[in-house]
Amino acid sequence: MNFNWKLLFKLGFSVFLLYLCISYWDKVSVAILGASAPIIIGFVIAYLVNIIMSFYERHYFVKSKKKWSIKSRRPVCMIGAFLTVLAVIALVIGLVVPQFISCIQVLIEKLPTAIADGITRLSKVEFISDEVIAALKAINWQEKIAGIVGVASTGVGNVVGILITSVTAVFSGIVTGFLSLIFAIYFLLGKNKLLRQGKKVLKHYLKENIYKKLKYGLKVFNDSFHRYIVGQCIEAVILGVLCTVGMLILKMPYATMIGALIALTALIPIVGAFFGAGIGAFMILTEDPIKALIFVIYIVVLQQLEGNLIYPKVVGTSIGLPAIWVLAAVTVGGGVFGITGMLIFVPLTAAIFKIVKDDINNKKELSDVPEN
Repeated sequence: MNFNWKLLFKLGFSVFLLYLCISYWDKVSVAILGASAPIIIGFVIAYLVNIIMSFYERHYFVKSKKKWSIKSRRPVCMIGAFLTVLAVIALVIGLVVPQFISCIQVLIEKLPTAIADGITRLSKVEFISDEVIAALKAINWQEKIAGIVGVASTGVGNVVGILITSVTAVFSGIVTGFLSLIFAIYFLLGKNKLLRQGKKVLKHYLKENIYKKLKYGLKVFNDSFHRYIVGQCIEAVILGVLCTVGMLILKMPYATMIGALIALTALIPIVGAFFGAGIGAFMILTEDPIKALIFVIYIVVLQQLEGNLIYPKVVGTSIGLPAIWVLAAVTVGGGVFGITGMLIFVPLTAAIFKIVKDDINNKKELSDVPEN
């Protein structure tokens, strides 16, 4: 009986590598993710920025045949896309952070009075003894709150180890961010060349039918993610504008800040806007409890409008995923990967849903996918 020793050696070596990966997966995964983090983050940045960049490229002197317009299209549109993203981030921070700090200051100022009112109410309760009420009244709540704020603002102490760890983490984050930005720029400037090279490699090493199936699958995934991101951003802007306009009409405080916050949190499907609404209700509560109640009622009505009219029209139809599957994707994704999972699992599920649906209904012949 003849043995193929070369094949046996490859098989044994593969099993050994698999055993090492399983046994030391925690260390292997950290090493792989740590080393490839700038590339992964850079690809994500490039994919998101490319949505805006492609829009600009479709409108940047498209009919011009001059060399300067053709050569400048890619870098000018890329710079414009990055500036757009930075402008949106700066706008959200400018709207949210100052008013949030103001709200915290108001809360700190009003908290001692609120505590005193609460103690007065407790004194009217029969089963609470006078000694307890006297002890609570003897506490200088203003001083206690000031002490807590001081500790929170200055830190626990000047521990050298904590300082070194913080500096190291910040420096590592800056380096990773800088490298990620470099990779993102490279991906964006050379995206056509990278796509051609990728197609050549896949065509060379894969059979034709496998290559066409893989190409079709990647096209569906890209289309689902693109439609989801665009639809989710449009839906978030609409929800934020409606929230801001409604709050201004009802003369509620922090209207622009809460509207921007709800628009930001609405990027998380289904449950995101509720997080923003909870923070907004808490902030309004520091000013006027009645208006906070009105705000909660308004947000519930707005959420019903958004869930039944805006979301199905803007996002639901764009990704072609039934509501039950959206909820399932958000639940599973959030349970496994947190907020990141909520964002990724919806378009991922939509792509898988479309591929399985097309395969079952024979609506798409994979062999008929045209070559670009």
